[in-house]
Amino acid sequence: GYVRQGSGDQALDLFRKMIALRVKPEQFTFSSCLCASATIASLIHGKQIHGYMIRTNVSPNAIVISSLIDMYSKSGSLEASERVFSLCGDKRDCVLWNTMISALAQHGLGHKALRMLDDMIKTRVQPNRATLVVILNACSHSGLVEEGVRWFELMTVEHGIVPDQEHYACLIDLLGRAGCFKELMSRIERMPFKPDEHIWNAILGVSRIHGNVELGKKAAEELIKLDPESSAPYILLSSIYADHGKWESVEELRGIMKKRRVNKEKAVSWIEIEKKVETFTVSDGSHPRKEEIYSVLHNLAALMEKEASRS
Repeated sequence: GYVRQGSGDQALDLFRKMIALRVKPEQFTFSSCLCASATIASLIHGKQIHGYMIRTNVSPNAIVISSLIDMYSKSGSLEASERVFSLCGDKRDCVLWNTMISALAQHGLGHKALRMLDDMIKTRVQPNRATLVVILNACSHSGLVEEGVRWFELMTVEHGIVPDQEHYACLIDLLGRAGCFKELMSRIERMPFKPDEHIWNAILGVSRIHGNVELGKKAAEELIKLDPESSAPYILLSSIYADHGKWESVEELRGIMKKRRVNKEKAVSWIEIEKKVETFTVSDGSHPRKEEIYSVLHNLAALMEKEASRS
């Protein structure tokens, strides 16, 4: 429950209490706690869980191994992710390959992710729908447009995977990031279904990257129709307007949000200091060290203003 709500630190506290009470964790417990560590990018906590598994001779299943790979990757230790994958004896589970490809994608190693996919197929592990998502993301974040489009087509022809909304959203992100708007629009027109929130979110995202105001506005309007209470499309469209100096449109959008009572979700960040995870929320007045935090922020702002005045 804590992990699903984004409360990774609380989930890990509960795990520590569980161990102290000598309650034996199950495979699901390990995967959940590793996911919690990945959520808050806590390498120390993740290593502690991994160490506990080794000390207690736990034989992890494919889901737990995948969680280990994901945790190390999201905590900045891709080398450890690769080591976990290489030491895994049975590599017949598609989930393991997908997680490793995703880890490489997160670190911008698109070519390496493509080689991993080739190895996966040579090992006779059948790619699934999730494989197409992670390989398209890998190509998108590395600017490998031709390779991404080729695999989009090959997955259907050679592996019988019919692309769904999420796959098309990944393809749109791939084409949009590269500025291929003509092909992007052609793909949208030829889609065998009406665009859903995955598609419109992808269009809105790439519209912001390239400053395409009209397309961004269209995507935001469609997203608002699908989920009127979500603040995300308003905020992204507002950013597009701001980037183009359309301040009247920004104010108009804020007025619409206020009128419709759409509240912006507060951003949360974490930092690990001396093995303790500190959580920060925008405009947080309840943090026990708030006076110290705001004092440091005030000093930093003053230093930045001083530096700016010199340049």
